[in-house]
Amino acid sequence: MGLGAIDLNLLVALEALLEEKNVTHAGVRLSTSQSAMSGSLARLRRHFNDELLVRVGREYELTPLAERLLPVVRSSLHKAEEALSLTRHFDPSRSRQRFSVVMSDYVMTVFMEPLLRALAQEAPGIRIDFHPIVIGQLETETHLRCHDLMIVPLGYQLPGVSETVMHDRFVCIVDPDNPRLVDGRLSLRDLAEMPHAACLIGKLTPADRQLETLGITPRVQVSTPGFNVLPFLVGGTDLVAVVPERLARRYEGFARCAVVPTPFPDVPLVEAMYWHHNRHGDPAHRWLRETVRKVAASLDDPVVRSPDEPVVRSLDEPGVREIAGADATHADRAFPELTPAS
Repeated sequence: MGLGAIDLNLLVALEALLEEKNVTHAGVRLSTSQSAMSGSLARLRRHFNDELLVRVGREYELTPLAERLLPVVRSSLHKAEEALSLTRHFDPSRSRQRFSVVMSDYVMTVFMEPLLRALAQEAPGIRIDFHPIVIGQLETETHLRCHDLMIVPLGYQLPGVSETVMHDRFVCIVDPDNPRLVDGRLSLRDLAEMPHAACLIGKLTPADRQLETLGITPRVQVSTPGFNVLPFLVGGTDLVAVVPERLARRYEGFARCAVVPTPFPDVPLVEAMYWHHNRHGDPAHRWLRETVRKVAASLDDPVVRSPDEPVVRSLDEPGVREIAGADATHADRAFPELTPAS
């Protein structure tokens, strides 16, 4: 059967029906009456020769065919939206476009809330699907092509176009009653001797590299695939974790953890957004990138160590004698600045 014999508007109704699993809710979502949605469902059932939605108690469930249809319909509508939006004008207030964005759990924690607030005000019909970083696929062009944006730390050699969007620094988090805390500080010896809770993401963080430079190999007692769990692991234990400060401040109020400066000079963490070349000129994608820039600019700056705030350490601590000779450009080489792109 050719496409000319099918009302393609039924695809929009089909997506709403399969996602909502409810005729009334699907009608509200599409600003359509219940009777009109029931009519669309009847036509779809005849077309596919399948019930698609079956009642189970008070709820509806998808048939096996409907389960297979849903991701195909989503993908088809996304491609259709892309094709129809390739104009010189993009109106976010009226668009129903879907974007796919990859980011770490850390970026999700500090970035998603203000981003969703911005979308609610400017583009209520737009949908964003967030995806976690997949180690091993991250640096492939195929993976980048599958998503609209990736927001990841600098240091990954991703293809495509890139632009720095957010800066942070690392801090230590420990239980507030940890006996090693002296005047709210830890020493380098503490970091060398304490058990660590660490985020293992397949690549050394800038803080890991700084410790390595100082000759300190953290004694990792527990590891996680992301940063978000770490504030809850240090509470009530003798563990220490080195995490980005923006994330630490978000959890400081309700996780049992004290946020303290690192006993070495501040190490920057720089997040950048990457996108495939084939999206660079798309008006909708330009709007998405500009929205990400504005949200990043609106974030509060992390608490910066005062220039006259001393870093407490003694000469017999591991690595202290070497720190004076440490390469001051180490962090810059690992995380070089990028040329801003529009």
